[in-house]
Amino acid sequence: MILTNKPQPVLLVFVFAVVCVVSAMALVYTKHESRKLFVELEQLTRERDELNIEWGQLQIEQSTWATHARIEKVAADDLQLKRPKTEEIYVIEQE
Repeated sequence: MILTNKPQPVLLVFVFAVVCVVSAMALVYTKHESRKLFVELEQLTRERDELNIEWGQLQIEQSTWATHARIEKVAADDLQLKRPKTEEIYVIEQE
């Protein structure tokens, strides 16, 4: 009677089981990382949109504060500046 080597299929099944478990764990890990990164991307996108809105509002505010009429009003009211009379203006020419 010839004995056959039976432990090989058991070992092969064990190796395949370990490979399947490792593969499943890797899949779960990559899915988790993917979802975590997607949530972070969504938060950063939302933050970018909010910053763009704030930037637009600040540009509008800056243009409002920098109008010629407002600058002239602040110069006259707060700083008591006035336009010079024509006889008070001197032109200096440089040769």
